[in-house]
Amino acid sequence: MSELNLSFGLSFEDLYSRAGLEKLDGSFVESLKESSVELHNQFVSYRANVLDGVEIDEKDEANFLIEIAPFVEDFIAKLFGIEAEVSALQDSHTELAGIFRCKRTVVQRRGPKAIKGEEVGEIDGDALRAELEGYFGAPFSEKEYSDQTTKWIDYENSKDIEGFEKESLAACRYAGWALTSAAGRAYHKNDVLFQKPNKLDFEALVPVDTEVVDGVSVKRLADSHTLRERQGFSLTDEGFSIEHALDEANYCIYCHNQGKDSCSKGLMEKKPDENGNTPFKVSPTRVKQAGCPLEERISEMNQVKANGFTIGALGIITLDNPLCAATGHRICNDCMKSCVYQKQDPVNIPAVETRSLTDTLDLPYGFEIYSLLTRWNPFSLAKPLPRKESGYKVLVAGLGPAGYSLAHHLLNDGHLVVGVDGLKIEPLDSSLNGVGKNGERTSFLPIKDIKQEVYEDLDERVLAGFGGVAEYGITVRWNKNFLKVIRLLLERREHFAMFGGIRMGSTITYDQVFELGFDHLSLCLGAGKPTIVSMPNALARGVRTASDFLMALQLSGAGKKDSISNLTVRLPVVVIGGGLTGIDAATEALAYYTVQVEKFKKRHDILVA
Repeated sequence: MSELNLSFGLSFEDLYSRAGLEKLDGSFVESLKESSVELHNQFVSYRANVLDGVEIDEKDEANFLIEIAPFVEDFIAKLFGIEAEVSALQDSHTELAGIFRCKRTVVQRRGPKAIKGEEVGEIDGDALRAELEGYFGAPFSEKEYSDQTTKWIDYENSKDIEGFEKESLAACRYAGWALTSAAGRAYHKNDVLFQKPNKLDFEALVPVDTEVVDGVSVKRLADSHTLRERQGFSLTDEGFSIEHALDEANYCIYCHNQGKDSCSKGLMEKKPDENGNTPFKVSPTRVKQAGCPLEERISEMNQVKANGFTIGALGIITLDNPLCAATGHRICNDCMKSCVYQKQDPVNIPAVETRSLTDTLDLPYGFEIYSLLTRWNPFSLAKPLPRKESGYKVLVAGLGPAGYSLAHHLLNDGHLVVGVDGLKIEPLDSSLNGVGKNGERTSFLPIKDIKQEVYEDLDERVLAGFGGVAEYGITVRWNKNFLKVIRLLLERREHFAMFGGIRMGSTITYDQVFELGFDHLSLCLGAGKPTIVSMPNALARGVRTASDFLMALQLSGAGKKDSISNLTVRLPVVVIGGGLTGIDAATEALAYYTVQVEKFKKRHDILVA
């Protein structure tokens, strides 16, 4: 925690009050005017049109949001006094831009042509690489290759008589070898420059190898697949690196310009049905391709991130998906299923979204920036600020994903919100959330370094009770530190309170809700109802629901090496269903079995001794 000196005459408290946000918004409009009178006038005009009910062309609005993104980023950097850090983040994107330009214009277009007619297996990639290093005068790297090759090609395309024909030919042949040969793909498997999208085979979406064991054909994961072995609940997937996330952002064709951003809006059939409605397409795996449920501005996000403006990209994300900490990498992929690329790998949109969030959170005061964008968002032409107090009081029952998402939107609509959950919710330090021991509002401090001040080691983390199925159902495929981030977004709001250990229908009845003065009750309890699989013998001995297994594993702490709790898991385990819960159940059964055996051995050794 630290002192925070904001620019534009604002205090930290101003960021959490509507009056303060009005001052902030006025400062932004004035700052935009000083930077670009033309953009300022367009910005003010668009806002006025929206308030008057005048529709703005979708393409014009999208490109306007992209155009003001650098100005929003510069303003926020100045507001928090982190111009140097934001500039360094922008520079890291700019330094990588040459790789993606080279990938599009040289590697993918010229590489295969340069080796046409050759037997790719007979090309000596090592010798080509050594030859290129001689031309470079430096060790081979993606950046060195991109910078030098682009320069050679640009020179060759100019009107100069003498160019770099020999060097550019070697570079293009190397690209062809790296793209198409097994040796080349293996050598560059962790790079982005020499990767190409895989063609989709809906009958074999997961690449597997087949081998015969004791006369039986057995399928196993391909040798190219990387296994992540672990113990306990430590996070095994930190998400995409900045290079790989930018590779995905550059792979996107930004089809909002053609009005075909199906990742956001869904893939539609060409002809209407018998009722005159145009239905969504259905994939070969019988999934309706409806796109992002939130209609997030995905194409715009990708373009802004590729342009190097991370805070700008996050601002566009939070326009439609303010609680993006709960979505993204390894959580949702409806957008990918509806990507315009249907015959090859889709753009990994969730990875770009999460990288935009984490790159921002890693900045000094990154949490405060993200938190601010969920309350004040200059990209929102219709509602950049929370609405004035409505006087309405709403009780939200259930604080899982549905409950905490609803609570956020109700708060921004000016309502007072109380959230309750049947699970015990562990308290946080009041300096973090602004809530005292007796539930009273207290002051809280700005968070400068989220990793030091908020994040915990997931293997040592005590379950806090907030988040419902996000807390107890999801295991290591998602960074559960994001749950605390979401909780802080809510708990720091003046008109929000939450209480654990309260069950609707028992601790409090429906009639009592309104006797206490609430105007509305929202039931967000869907994940709390036990799921009984509709199949014969679903409750037979040895059969259990995946959600029950996961919740028991985490609630008891059995998966932790030092815990005395234990669950009995006997192999083989058959998991029926390939959804997210099924994947978690299979992963945890495999990982937990070794922990169970270790605990048994330890107890046996103690008994023998």
